[in-house]
Amino acid sequence: MNGLNQIIANLADPKGLKVVVETLGFQHLDLEVTIPRVVIFRDAIVDLLAVELGQRFNSKARDGWCTFLNYVGGSYIFVRTKFAERLRILITSWNQASSKATDQADGEEGEEAQDGLEGDADKEQLEDGSGQADAAYEAAAAETTSARKSKTATFAWFGTTQSAKMAKSKSTVSAGAGDKEHGGTSDFRNTNVPKTFEDMFVFNAAVMGFGGHTWMNEVLASFDTIVTNVANSYRLQEECDVLSLRIAKYKGTINLPEFKAVMLASLRSLVKDWGSLHEVSWSWLWENVERMIKALMGKPAAQEQALSELFGLMDEHMQGIVRREVYAKFFALAPAGQDYFKQSTTRLHFIADKLVTMTLDIYKDPKRMVEDIS
Repeated sequence: MNGLNQIIANLADPKGLKVVVETLGFQHLDLEVTIPRVVIFRDAIVDLLAVELGQRFNSKARDGWCTFLNYVGGSYIFVRTKFAERLRILITSWNQASSKATDQADGEEGEEAQDGLEGDADKEQLEDGSGQADAAYEAAAAETTSARKSKTATFAWFGTTQSAKMAKSKSTVSAGAGDKEHGGTSDFRNTNVPKTFEDMFVFNAAVMGFGGHTWMNEVLASFDTIVTNVANSYRLQEECDVLSLRIAKYKGTINLPEFKAVMLASLRSLVKDWGSLHEVSWSWLWENVERMIKALMGKPAAQEQALSELFGLMDEHMQGIVRREVYAKFFALAPAGQDYFKQSTTRLHFIADKLVTMTLDIYKDPKRMVEDIS
C-alpha cells in the first residue's frame, strides 16, 4: 500500500509520477507481472473500495481507479520487458569489468597446469626413481605460495600499501638508472594499467579529484553485490538500506552523482564493447540505487536515537510482550521454523533479546553487524 500512496501523491505531477512508477517497476523486476495478474489485483482493490465506501464509490470513482491501476500494471509489465536487455548488459559488462570471467579461466588453466605438473612428476618418479618429482612438487608449492601472496596484496583506499610503495620506489630508482644509461630516455613499457573495476575506480577517483571522499569506499565495497543482485528487488533494497546505514557514519558532504561519474569513467576503460546501451543501462541502475539511498539519507541517526529511547523505557513486562510477539510473527511468516525452535524458554528468550539488541547494533556498527550476521 505504500507504493499506491506514493503513486497517488504524484498523480498531479506527470514527471514525478513517471519516476515513481519506474522505480516501483524496477523493484518488481523479480516478479512475473502479467496482464491476468494485473486484472486480479485491480479487481481486488476496486472491490475492496466498493465494500468500504458503499454508495460513495460511484461509477466515476470506479472508472478512475480502474484506469489508474491499469496504468500502473501496464507500466510494471513495460519496465520488466523493456529493461530485460539492460539487465543482460549490466551482468555481462560487469563480469568483464570485474575480471570474473578472466579469473575463472585463469583458475582453470592453473588447475590444468598443476595437474600436468603432478602427472609429469609422477611419471618421472616411476621411471627412474629419482627425486625429481619431489623437486617438482616443491617448485609448484613455492610458485603457488608466491602467486597467492602477490594476489592477496591489497591496496589501501585511494593509495597503495607500504610494501607497494616501496616496490614502486624501487622500480622508479631502477628506471632512473636506466634513463641515465640510455641518455635520459624514459621507458613507459613497465607502466601498470588497472585491469579490475576496483583498481580502475581508485585510479580515476584520484585523477578526478575525489581522493579524499572516503564515503565512496563504502559504496565500492557493496557495489559488486548491488550489481549481481540487480534483478532481485528485495536483496537490492536490503543492500541499499545497509549501505545507507554505513555511509550515514561519514562526517561530511556526500554527493552521490560523483560516484556515478567515477563509475562510468572506470567502466568505459574496462568494457571493450562499450556503447550507448551500456551508458544508458549503467546510468539507469545508478539512478535507481541513488533514489533508494537518498530515501534514507539523514534518517538513521534519528531512528537510532528513537530505538535507544524505546529500549531504555522497556521494563520486564514489556520485554516479555516483545519476546512473545517476535516468535508469533516469525512463526506466522515461516511456520517451518517451529521445528527448529524447541529449546527451553530461557534459551528462546535469550534469542529474542539478542535479536532486539541487534536491531540497535546495526545502526551503531552496520559493517560489523553485517559480517556477524553473514
